[in-house]
Amino acid sequence: MSHMNDSTIAVILGGGAGSRLFPLTKSRSKPAVPIGGKYRLVDIPISNCLHSDVRRIYVLTQFNSASLNRHIKNTYHFDIFTRRGFVDILAAEQTPTSQNWFQGTADAVRRSFMHLENNEYEYALILSGDQLYQMDYREMMATHIKSGAQLTIATIPVTAADATGFGIMQTGPDGEIRRFIEKPAADVLGDWVSEVPNELKAQGRIYQASMGIYIFNRKALNELLAKYPDADDFGKQIIPFAIESDYRVASHLYDGYWTDIGTIKSFFEAVLDLTRELPPFDLFNEGKLIFTRPRQLPPSKISGTTLERTVVAEGCILEASRIEHSVIGVRSRIGRGTTVANTILMGNDYYPTLAELEYKNTVPPLGIGQRCYINNCIVDKNCRIGHDVRINGGSHLTDGHYDQYSVVDGIVVVQKGAVLKDGMVI
Repeated sequence: MSHMNDSTIAVILGGGAGSRLFPLTKSRSKPAVPIGGKYRLVDIPISNCLHSDVRRIYVLTQFNSASLNRHIKNTYHFDIFTRRGFVDILAAEQTPTSQNWFQGTADAVRRSFMHLENNEYEYALILSGDQLYQMDYREMMATHIKSGAQLTIATIPVTAADATGFGIMQTGPDGEIRRFIEKPAADVLGDWVSEVPNELKAQGRIYQASMGIYIFNRKALNELLAKYPDADDFGKQIIPFAIESDYRVASHLYDGYWTDIGTIKSFFEAVLDLTRELPPFDLFNEGKLIFTRPRQLPPSKISGTTLERTVVAEGCILEASRIEHSVIGVRSRIGRGTTVANTILMGNDYYPTLAELEYKNTVPPLGIGQRCYINNCIVDKNCRIGHDVRINGGSHLTDGHYDQYSVVDGIVVVQKGAVLKDGMVI
């Protein structure tokens, strides 16, 4: 292990109720949302940690945590004969000193101190569980140590059009953060320009947005959370307090791909981007592979299907006519004559039996039946879609939550375990 693992613990924030990702978070926490056909969102920061030689990792969660716990337990096992390493869940719990749920990101870390302090560490790496990016945290740690900072914040350069949706940092020539503002109005942005390389200036990316990724010195983290006991959130409270209290706060400028998976639309776009010829998030980079649960599944079987810009996970049985610009999850089954376009199928946890496949006027088997048309859609896990079903998402649909599905920004989300009988039209 490198010095990184000896000196650093990582804390992945599992997020709150995930209401903006509903109905994908109806029965699971945000970090447990399936992504890319075979992964879970939590696999992204954990994989980044492992590639960065950080192997002491806590995941803090409180909402719908059963599937996340199961995924962590079944996935991340470390060699007991080598130096320490773990991925542990820390769920919100009642204690003699607190009877409440986590009230925010900072409150979650504060109330987990009893577990964190069992470790020897110099630095705490605070991460989000709902972002898509590939970062070597060793580079950020080098910035932190070189600058002599007590807190380092990963920032990404954005344009004026994007800046109003982020917390914006203003830095000096030395990279030290002097001021912070949360989601500034467009008419004040002129006062928040930062020093950035010339190539970024030419693109108009002159504002440094917080990525919600932090490195704290252990002492600074303890002091700040103790000094401001009513501060529940890092971005809105602890970070501004640290700057105002003359802590040395540095920026680590990151110019790679990064997106926040906060809404159904952002999730939909980010996952379908994986089908591009050169996707911005590269699943095929051997040095940055995403780790996940190893499944003993057969290879996918494809018969008579035209595939165009499509990612197919293992264990699928595909007899569709055409699948285009789509991500097909594990154990997916698609019947003959069916067209799937601009769609995310999350797959299934098990296969239908032969008896289920021969249904007659009863519940459809797992998967998508024959002669269907599925477009602009997210099909959650373990759905049963019969024959001749037509789903055509788009702006012509009214957003709302219905019996078996939801419409969000024109995207049809078929809810987990839904049953759509033969001939249904959405």
